[in-house]
Amino acid sequence: MYLSIGNDMAVREKSIIGIFDMDNTSTSKRTRAFLARAEKEGRVIPCDDLPKAYVLAAEYGMDKVYLTSLSSSTLEKRMK
Repeated sequence: MYLSIGNDMAVREKSIIGIFDMDNTSTSKRTRAFLARAEKEGRVIPCDDLPKAYVLAAEYGMDKVYLTSLSSSTLEKRMK
Protein backbone atom coordinates (compact mmCIF):
# COMPACT_ATOMS: atom_id res chain seq x y z
CA MET A 1 0.00 0.00 0.00
CA TYR A 2 0.99 3.60 -0.56
CA LEU A 3 0.44 6.69 1.58
CA SER A 4 -0.50 9.84 -0.32
CA ILE A 5 1.44 12.73 1.22
CA GLY A 6 0.11 15.49 -1.02
CA ASN A 7 1.57 17.25 -4.07
CA ASP A 8 0.83 14.15 -6.17
CA MET A 9 3.37 12.17 -4.16
CA ALA A 10 3.03 8.80 -2.48
CA VAL A 11 5.35 6.76 -0.27
CA ARG A 12 5.26 3.00 0.26
CA GLU A 13 3.86 2.38 3.74
CA LYS A 14 6.36 -0.33 4.60
CA SER A 15 9.29 1.99 3.83
CA ILE A 16 8.08 4.65 6.31
CA ILE A 17 10.23 4.97 9.41
CA GLY A 18 8.24 7.77 10.98
CA ILE A 19 5.94 10.73 10.49
CA PHE A 20 6.95 13.84 12.40
CA ASP A 21 5.28 17.16 13.12
CA MET A 22 7.48 20.01 11.94
CA ASP A 23 6.58 22.42 14.77
CA ASN A 24 7.16 19.96 17.60
CA THR A 25 10.33 18.32 16.33
CA SER A 26 12.12 21.33 14.84
CA THR A 27 12.65 22.82 18.32
CA SER A 28 15.32 20.20 18.97
CA LYS A 29 18.87 21.13 17.99
CA ARG A 30 19.58 17.55 16.86
CA THR A 31 16.53 17.43 14.62
CA ARG A 32 17.46 20.73 12.99
CA ALA A 33 20.99 19.41 12.42
CA PHE A 34 19.59 16.17 10.93
CA LEU A 35 17.30 18.06 8.55
CA ALA A 36 20.08 20.46 7.55
CA ARG A 37 22.44 17.55 6.82
CA ALA A 38 19.77 15.69 4.85
CA GLU A 39 19.09 18.80 2.78
CA LYS A 40 22.79 19.32 2.15
CA GLU A 41 23.11 15.70 0.99
CA GLY A 42 20.10 16.03 -1.34
CA ARG A 43 17.87 13.62 0.56
CA VAL A 44 15.04 16.13 1.19
CA ILE A 45 12.10 16.12 -1.22
CA PRO A 46 10.37 19.50 -0.81
CA CYS A 47 6.70 20.39 -1.02
CA ASP A 48 5.17 23.35 -2.82
CA ASP A 49 3.61 24.87 0.29
CA LEU A 50 4.68 25.56 3.87
CA PRO A 51 5.63 22.17 5.38
CA LYS A 52 3.67 21.03 8.42
CA ALA A 53 5.23 17.59 8.73
CA TYR A 54 7.89 15.37 7.28
CA VAL A 55 7.97 11.68 6.50
CA LEU A 56 11.21 9.77 7.02
CA ALA A 57 11.41 6.77 4.71
CA ALA A 58 14.06 4.22 3.84
CA GLU A 59 13.90 3.41 0.14
CA TYR A 60 16.47 1.42 -1.78
CA GLY A 61 18.93 1.52 1.10
CA MET A 62 18.83 5.30 1.45
CA ASP A 63 16.92 7.48 3.90
CA LYS A 64 14.77 10.22 2.37
CA VAL A 65 12.89 13.06 4.02
CA TYR A 66 9.61 14.02 2.35
CA LEU A 67 8.27 17.42 3.39
CA THR A 68 4.50 17.69 3.24
CA SER A 69 1.92 20.40 3.77
CA LEU A 70 -0.39 17.86 5.43
CA SER A 71 -0.37 17.56 9.22
CA SER A 72 1.08 14.51 10.92
CA SER A 73 -2.34 13.62 12.34
CA THR A 74 -3.88 13.67 8.85
CA LEU A 75 -1.15 11.38 7.55
CA GLU A 76 -1.64 9.03 10.50
CA LYS A 77 -5.38 8.82 9.77
CA ARG A 78 -4.66 8.04 6.11
CA MET A 79 -2.49 5.08 7.15
CA LYS A 80 -5.35 3.42 9.04
